[in-house]
Amino acid sequence: MLKPDRIVSTTCPYCGVGCNLQLHVKDDFIFKVTSPFDAVVNQGNLCVKGRFGYDYIYHPKRVTKPLVRRYLLEGKTKPESREQRTEISDATTLHSSDPLLSSFWDWLPVDWDTALDLVASKLAEIYRRDGSDAMSVYCCAKATNEDNYLLQKLFRALFRTNNVDHCTRLCHAGSVVALQQALGSSAMSNTASEVVHNDVLMVVGSNTSENHPIIALQMKEAIRKRGAKLIVVDPRRIDLVDFAELWLPLKPGTNVPVLTAMAHVIVEEGLVDHEFVKARTEGYENFVASLEKFTPEYAESISGVPAEDIRKAARLYASAKNGAIYWGMGISQLSHGTASALALIHLAFLTGHIGRPGTGLNPLRGQNNVQGASDMGAMPFHYPGYMRVDDESNAAKWEAAWGVEPGGLSRRLGLTTTEILAHAHPGGVRALYIMGENPMMSEPNLNETRKHIQNLEFLVAQDLFINESGAFADVFLPATPFAEKDGTFTNTDRRVQRVRQAQPPRGDSRPDWQILCDLARRIERRLEIDTVKWDYSGPEQVFAEMASVVPDFAGITYERIEQTGLQYPVWDREHPGTPFLFADSFPRGRGVFTPLDYVPVVEPVDDEYPFILTTGRLLEHWHGGTMTRHSQLDALYPEARVELHPADAEIHGIRDGMAVRVTSRRGEVVVRASVTEKTTVGVVFLPWHFAEAAANLLTIDALDPQAKIPEFKACAVQVFPARDTDLANPEAVVKRGRY
Repeated sequence: MLKPDRIVSTTCPYCGVGCNLQLHVKDDFIFKVTSPFDAVVNQGNLCVKGRFGYDYIYHPKRVTKPLVRRYLLEGKTKPESREQRTEISDATTLHSSDPLLSSFWDWLPVDWDTALDLVASKLAEIYRRDGSDAMSVYCCAKATNEDNYLLQKLFRALFRTNNVDHCTRLCHAGSVVALQQALGSSAMSNTASEVVHNDVLMVVGSNTSENHPIIALQMKEAIRKRGAKLIVVDPRRIDLVDFAELWLPLKPGTNVPVLTAMAHVIVEEGLVDHEFVKARTEGYENFVASLEKFTPEYAESISGVPAEDIRKAARLYASAKNGAIYWGMGISQLSHGTASALALIHLAFLTGHIGRPGTGLNPLRGQNNVQGASDMGAMPFHYPGYMRVDDESNAAKWEAAWGVEPGGLSRRLGLTTTEILAHAHPGGVRALYIMGENPMMSEPNLNETRKHIQNLEFLVAQDLFINESGAFADVFLPATPFAEKDGTFTNTDRRVQRVRQAQPPRGDSRPDWQILCDLARRIERRLEIDTVKWDYSGPEQVFAEMASVVPDFAGITYERIEQTGLQYPVWDREHPGTPFLFADSFPRGRGVFTPLDYVPVVEPVDDEYPFILTTGRLLEHWHGGTMTRHSQLDALYPEARVELHPADAEIHGIRDGMAVRVTSRRGEVVVRASVTEKTTVGVVFLPWHFAEAAANLLTIDALDPQAKIPEFKACAVQVFPARDTDLANPEAVVKRGRY
């Protein structure tokens, strides 16, 4: 048996659960991953991604040397057309050892000085010419807290812009806005492992078994061993339905009427915790008046969920000793995602199921550090610690911390992820810096996104692989994965945990924080700025700078989280952390009830497009596929499949495994059909990890007006057997009009 030279403790780079990993290293090669049985988050359990999905770091397509387009090195002017000279399938095979393609768009390998000098010069040139509105950046939910803190600092302190965002805009933005509005805090209120104390738990719009498998294991344990009752609200028959007391299979986009009908029942049947409502909330009377039309029968007419099941669910949750709500992107990824999240918040307010162990409002964060990236200020409206950028006192604090002259930081709200690319045109956004994100997979209506990204004057990609977005970059900066750098991640229940380097960076790749500090110093010289600090000794010093300004992190140090992470807020060096929030009050004072109305999805079905498409993730894959599709995990689920119900399949002449075309008003893909009762009649499901059958070619770019999050979870499509020409060359259909 192979024995390791060392075992390095770190944190999983996949979902927001934040499982503790032990990397077994031999000769600077990770050959096995385990987890200790006393791990506070996961008790030794790991999903398939955590245990086997680390090998992407050794994939031959990983880029390990800076790359620059030929035209930049030759001093030529970029052509007006941003059309790629090669197919995306060719572009994604490029790495430092590949022979370069002979075209104007060739990647040429260069040293770090050449690459960073070029990036610094171009960014400074655009900033001087067009000002702060021309600058924008995508931070990264997969990168560390320290990486994200530095990147947003760079763009705010040097380019004076708040055009800073990351993929939280595309996953839980609706939840964040709703929680901030109603409570004054956007984080998960409780600890995921407290599920063992739930006697009733409600899972809404979350395929927890595939998206957060370890939390799903804890839910099942609570049901099997402690007799907890589970309510599942989801249009698909997900794995947890087999363990549920009740399943409410609502039509996509009908969360508000179903959940508000539950509130109607709680009020009508006298199940309200009036003591809690009186002591801790405001707006109750107006809210109750707004419930009149939201009867269970009204909700049934819209959602398809039987009225009696809505009543049962309301009674079960309201009568619980410890009731908790867990939700995913089936709530937030809608044009009324904020309203959907508010409808859940109202249920907790009405019943008093918040502010105690085993209760709470618990949005399950999708990526390993999406909570942390948000905490670090990777959003257009907030500095680190959710301090509003348009608040004078907040701006003054960060000016002092960063050495920026008084009044130097912008007080204007920035553009969101979806708005940044929409504003890419002369007179608008001209430069975009992308760290680890992949908008050409994650944005809705990708054919439109492609037009926008081509309108950028200068694009920098900092990543591990040349993905679908990196293929449009002018400069590519090779970063390191979690196993080749130090830092921290913050998991879904606010636990800040260590990330540790297990092996040296491969090739000439560098940790993100080092790239950013080196780049920032070069930009400062060109802008003649010398007051902002970039000479950190390491990530620990970066974290300490942030924590010196943000009270929630004041008591967290690397020394204190050496063995076990701490859940913020941690007010000082003696504070033990905060497993659950809101015991006595909410950050805004009283919780706010907000009357809601039902707003249908933007694109309803019709005769031409009779199915509702909903999208999501698979157990074996992750996000845009940049990591898992370069891993052995890809062999477990190598191609996209569209799920449709047997009744729908029979009507349309579709058999299991048949190649089908899925079309919307925006695009089309060819995939194989999975005929399954996992979905409901009239609803089809397509995972979004596969570039060759990108689900977001089909999705609509309608936005929630408050959160600016797209409606990924509902659009109208048609599904029918593929044509003979499609079967002969299915990729021709997939790529039509794309790259």
